[in-house]
Amino acid sequence: MTRILHLDASARPGRAGIDPHGSVTRLLTRRVVDRWQAGRPGTHVTYRDVGATPPAPVSGAWIAAAFAPEADHAPWMDDVLAESDQLIEEVRAADVLVLGVPLYNFSMPSAFKAWIDNIIRVGRTVIVNPDTPEEPYTPLLADRPVILVVSRGGFGMNEGGPLAHMNHLEASVRTALGFIGLTSVHEVAVEYQELGGDLLAASLRDAETRLDELVMSLQSRAPARAPAPPHSLSA
Repeated sequence: MTRILHLDASARPGRAGIDPHGSVTRLLTRRVVDRWQAGRPGTHVTYRDVGATPPAPVSGAWIAAAFAPEADHAPWMDDVLAESDQLIEEVRAADVLVLGVPLYNFSMPSAFKAWIDNIIRVGRTVIVNPDTPEEPYTPLLADRPVILVVSRGGFGMNEGGPLAHMNHLEASVRTALGFIGLTSVHEVAVEYQELGGDLLAASLRDAETRLDELVMSLQSRAPARAPAPPHSLSA
């Protein structure tokens, strides 16, 4: 059985074309999950809506708890890190991650950044190696496919595009996930959301086609893993 972690980070609560002012990324991540379930009946989906319910941002107490030596660990630290522990376990349990992340002001939404900050933990998802400065970090998570669905209001921000220098989203996501071991990131973006019309429609159709092909390709070569996730929310 395949296990998917389906995460939406858009502040828009609905889906484009279905709900007023709906989200393009929510529309497309739902399409990916539906296509996956159609190809693999019985797929287990854990849904995390950080756009509606953002994780708590990193605080002084979080830092103190996350970096405390084992000998100094106090009971209150378990409470501070409980949400981070759950988010990490959701990632660990997933065979595939489907992430819907719109471009907000040249980078990721703050809610998604809070999720990233909670899943990067020294000793849990990455190890620091001070004695080996040539390789100071060791990721602790096994690699697995990540489908990163992006929407942009503007255009020309793909790699090699005239405005690519203004896009700091995909590269930062790749860096953060790769830091903990998730390097197989597949990116599909929709542009022209602010302009709308035929340009947006064409970009959306292209993204749908690419995502459908990506699902078929990944299913043909990605076996499901055995462990069951400890936390499950209905998608």
